[in-house]
Amino acid sequence: MATEAAGIDRDLLVDDFLQRRRYQLELADAAADEHTLVCLPTGLGKTTVSLLVTAERLHEAGGKALFLAPTKPLVQQHADFYREALSIPDDDIVVFTGDVKPDDRVALWDDARIVIATPQVVENDLVGNRISLRDVTHLTFDECHRATGDYAYVYIAERYHADAADPLVTGMSASPGGDTEKIETVCENLGLVNVEVMTEEDADVDEYTHDTDVRWEQVTLPDEVLDIRDALNEVITDRLEKLKQLGVTDTTNPDLSQKDLNKMRGQLKQMMDNDQSDGYKGMSTHAEVMKLRRATELVETQSVESVRRYFERQREAARSSGASKASQRMVADPKVREAMRKAESFDGLHPKFSKARILLAETLGIDGGERAILFTESRDTAEALVEFLSASFDVRKFVGQGDKDGSDGMSQKQQQETLDEFKAGEFEVLVSTSVAEEGLDVPEVDLVCFYEPVPTAIRSIQRKGRTGRQAEGKVVVLMAEDTRDEAFFWISRRREKKMASQLTELKEATDDIEETVGDDGQAGLDAFASGSGSEDESGDEAASSEGDGDADEPGDAGLTDFAEEARAGGDEETGADEADDADTGADDDGVVATAGVDEGIEVVVDQRELDSSIAKDLSTRDELVTRLETLAVGDYVLSDRVAVERKSAADFVDSMLDSDRSMFEQVGELSRAYARPVMVVEGTNLYGQRDIDPNAIRGALASLAVDFDVSVLRTEGEEDTTELLATIAKREQETRDREVSVHGEKTTKTRAEQQEYVVSSIADIGPVTARTLLEYFGTVEAVMTAPEDDLLEVDGVGPVTAERIREVVGSEYE
Repeated sequence: MATEAAGIDRDLLVDDFLQRRRYQLELADAAADEHTLVCLPTGLGKTTVSLLVTAERLHEAGGKALFLAPTKPLVQQHADFYREALSIPDDDIVVFTGDVKPDDRVALWDDARIVIATPQVVENDLVGNRISLRDVTHLTFDECHRATGDYAYVYIAERYHADAADPLVTGMSASPGGDTEKIETVCENLGLVNVEVMTEEDADVDEYTHDTDVRWEQVTLPDEVLDIRDALNEVITDRLEKLKQLGVTDTTNPDLSQKDLNKMRGQLKQMMDNDQSDGYKGMSTHAEVMKLRRATELVETQSVESVRRYFERQREAARSSGASKASQRMVADPKVREAMRKAESFDGLHPKFSKARILLAETLGIDGGERAILFTESRDTAEALVEFLSASFDVRKFVGQGDKDGSDGMSQKQQQETLDEFKAGEFEVLVSTSVAEEGLDVPEVDLVCFYEPVPTAIRSIQRKGRTGRQAEGKVVVLMAEDTRDEAFFWISRRREKKMASQLTELKEATDDIEETVGDDGQAGLDAFASGSGSEDESGDEAASSEGDGDADEPGDAGLTDFAEEARAGGDEETGADEADDADTGADDDGVVATAGVDEGIEVVVDQRELDSSIAKDLSTRDELVTRLETLAVGDYVLSDRVAVERKSAADFVDSMLDSDRSMFEQVGELSRAYARPVMVVEGTNLYGQRDIDPNAIRGALASLAVDFDVSVLRTEGEEDTTELLATIAKREQETRDREVSVHGEKTTKTRAEQQEYVVSSIADIGPVTARTLLEYFGTVEAVMTAPEDDLLEVDGVGPVTAERIREVVGSEYE
């Protein structure tokens, strides 16, 4: 047990609320002097360190503080802690998430002393020019190992160093992982020049840590479950044989590694880029393999119930409009159907369920424990476990706020209430998905049970950080014999041992890291200040480093591994809060409030364009001012007469074929609203998209220019598009002296346009042929009733088109 210590007495802190721990004070003193990365093991008070720095900065420098955390539950938890610990009015500490309307955020920002927020919301507010970081005197990045690639932390740091009058940055992580090069990348991305590391071996830290007993429990899968897996593996083998014939793999082993699958996908993409039709077929087969592997993983490591629910979702997806061929083929395969029937008829119990119940009975009954947490990767499994365990224990679930498959989630309020009740001892077992892993201050527990091994050391360590804080605790890992569970377990153990040594090595290497980031740091900060930013060399690596579950080549679990996991959503929960919180920026009336526009060249950006880097790049330019709105038409407005619709080469071709909302309909609305409509087609492989005749694409380009009077401009990529938009905006607003005006309503179609729209929808004949038919027959009614021979008299209408028109118009509705 840690020895009692006197409380901390400092300006703006509630007297004696915080226990005096020397290592926290030392870290805070160091972080108050310069931009600092603070590495401290889970459960030892990283948030307290940041709070101490914030209190000092607000007292000495004034201004306001901004604290960023990756999920809504973390944001709310940090806000509650700050309100308890600081002697400033609670209303001066505000929370920014996507649940708070943009108009309200503008007002709250102006009046707040401390803002605690998710990064996606702050990123949107910066791009939309709704807030300014000028007066922020302390910025904290919680779980800062995420600051790689295109994660919002990187953009916010760039803006902060460029915009703030007196900046100070603190980055916090319990699990930095990786090698020094990756840590240096994070430091460079956040503008950190000092690294402070404490390990559990440090004398003044050791007294606050306790042993955590870790053991693993092996279970044997029943034959019925293995039969389901084997049936699925047969289908995987068949699909891999097809991919082998394409030359992208030399194995048909269904247990091939994720690294091999990623390599395969890269080769198929290259074939598609070279306009090889086999590439498209192969990519569809590859998608089917990935879906089947997910099913085998669920049946091996989760439960038959979870794979049953997965199959049901796949069936629904296959029946929906626009269903992928991969989904349709998979659910139609006889072997898959056999596996589905076996899953639906299985009425036994997965052995992990039984083992979990036994462990809980030992901990909470025999050993007299009070609380336990059971972690699982799958929301389906979490829900099934709650239902199963509720017969023996008082159990609640803790999951994210929703998922793409429609599973019921929990609101932020429900999450907080559940945690409060758990802390108060109102129930004894919390069944949680990974939303509770990362930094969430779940109270002391007697048992942490992993329903499945976690192959990423960062998450494994953070889970085990839930126990052993005030007394000895234990961790149990469940694994199914002869499954990928075993491979993941040994990978995880190897990585954890390596990470423990890496934290020690990091402590020893801090001088070298500081020298590196210090040498580059001032240049980087100067670049931030000049608005040019810095390139993140790890971006591509982070974006492609899939395969944490690769048993053949585990690699190093580190900063970029976690960044990829956050982006890809390694389970149903990872990234769910970020997706929920990727604030659309729209008020109820569909128009975004702005905090006022500074002088300069203005570019109005549709909020849906935030998925690209263009809006962020434009917002970092001194001469430009970006404003976010939910535009009725177009993606960018550059003056009162110029609006731009931007499409990637793939989107351009897809929208040619979209019968629900064709590109020509979008462009028609754009040309009615703006005198100088522009279509930007982005990418260098326009004629290699899908299996489309290049002349059809040329015809679409010609129609845009000739029939719709739209300027069609080609760019090589997002960077090229950014330069083009900036150039047009400058020409319009500086050279032409035109103002920016957003035409907020879609203009009503003229009668002729409505008639063209009705005719063009027949058998997807398109606007040009529709116009020709109307000019020939005079009315929509005459077109509809014209015999096939008369239709053939119209220029541009051949036998196939004429037959399709008559078939659609004259066939009985079924």
